Amino acid sequence: MSVHEHLPAHPSDPRLSGIIKLAILAVGGQGGGVLTGWIEDLARQNGYVAQATSVAGVAQRTGATVYYVEMAPAGGGTPVFSLMPAQGDVDIMIAAEMMEAGRSIQRGFVTPDRTVLIASTHRALAVSEKMVPGDGIASSDEVMAAAEIAARRFIAADFDTLAIRNGSVISASLFGALAGSGALPFPREAFEAAIRSGGKGVEGSLRAFAAAYEVAGTPHAPDAPVAPAKPAAPAARGPARLVQAWTALQARVAALPAPVAEMALSGLRKVVEFQDLAYGAEYLDRLDTVLRADDAARGHALSREAAKYIANAMAYDDVIRVADLKTRARRFDRIRKEMRVKEGNLLQLTEFMHPRAEEIAGMLPAGLGQRVQDSPVWMARLDRWFSKGRRLRTDSLRSYLTLYVLGGMKGWRRRTLRHAQEQAHLARWLDQALHWAGVNYDLGVEVMRCRRLVKGYSDTHARGLSKFDRVLGMVPVLSARPDAADWLRRLREAALQDEEGKALDGAIQTIRSFA
Repeated sequence: MSVHEHLPAHPSDPRLSGIIKLAILAVGGQGGGVLTGWIEDLARQNGYVAQATSVAGVAQRTGATVYYVEMAPAGGGTPVFSLMPAQGDVDIMIAAEMMEAGRSIQRGFVTPDRTVLIASTHRALAVSEKMVPGDGIASSDEVMAAAEIAARRFIAADFDTLAIRNGSVISASLFGALAGSGALPFPREAFEAAIRSGGKGVEGSLRAFAAAYEVAGTPHAPDAPVAPAKPAAPAARGPARLVQAWTALQARVAALPAPVAEMALSGLRKVVEFQDLAYGAEYLDRLDTVLRADDAARGHALSREAAKYIANAMAYDDVIRVADLKTRARRFDRIRKEMRVKEGNLLQLTEFMHPRAEEIAGMLPAGLGQRVQDSPVWMARLDRWFSKGRRLRTDSLRSYLTLYVLGGMKGWRRRTLRHAQEQAHLARWLDQALHWAGVNYDLGVEVMRCRRLVKGYSDTHARGLSKFDRVLGMVPVLSARPDAADWLRRLREAALQDEEGKALDGAIQTIRSFA
């Protein structure tokens, strides 16, 4: 815990009285300490005695920290300040992220009789949300609804995006929202003076402050959601022969039924980018097979799902793809942007690599790789030679070139054991989907969607594949039921709830109890 207390630089305003209690919940890297310093300086410069404390946390993301500021007019005796906020005793609550707003409500820091709650609506996902194989993101709508009831006044906006647009960080926009709320008895100029006194990033901070000030101080109805404009597809460039072949593939997609075509075009781009134009033609051939067995009266639901999941299955994550993705220029550009690397700064980038023996065997020619994979002795050797965790500095020439060469081995991919295994698995899955669609159309659609379970690389891929096999293994048990499709959907959703598969175990036991 850190404690800061300062005496006022100017005599207090006799019109201001009472202790003001303000708490901030911020995640590591959001400038909570800077925001606290500004508030502290603001109070001092306006005739207040102020004290700030902070308690760092380690349980959430990169460490959620509770900052607490108490201030009171000087001249009325020596105030006794608390070191931490108490339930039902906070005047202003600032949450630098939506779930932190929810936590502040749960902890009783927000009450309808006194608390002004200022919160950013963006999300910085917790580790527990990222760990879920499916969609583990908590609902922001529930927090928004609770905040409207729990707070005396609720001010919410995406202050993170607003700050970024103005070349600053969220601490500046939250400070602007605090000023715009009118919850503190200080003029706007005093807030701006506190920012200037910091001496760093002043111009950007003032821009973000001003934008947030207007948002917080101007009540308005929520904006109607606007659908984002679809970016125009880049025109194909390259040798005339390849451009002509790509145009021919696009023409095949355009001839597909409308419900299928849009998804098929995205899928085509994905598989061509993964391998080559011939691979794109194979993708459309597989899609045509599904389409011939589909039912137009059902809106081509089977083919629409096939367009998505066949592409995902064909663009699997192998050693070649992982190396390719790690050495792309736009990845480095994205990292520089996210880390806010400036001109003259050096960026060191370390890749954590942990290849399994299966990945190494999968890179071998199909026949040789299969013999190696079937040999416990050779698999033990590969595991001993390669499975040790490695750290590759891709900002160095040697490590970068190693991954760059691996990423350029697309021409070798079709000969590998991994490719043969993926193609065989893809064929079996499509056969099952088409078979069950002929028995029960909705069930066939759900079988097609089960490919969602197979994703990722290395251990993640192995776990997903195991869940996929277990879920589809229950289809014959369910097939005679009229609600078979719904039960298969439930099994898939259960498999996506946790990494260990505990929810899936429970769902399977439930089905076996009545099947």
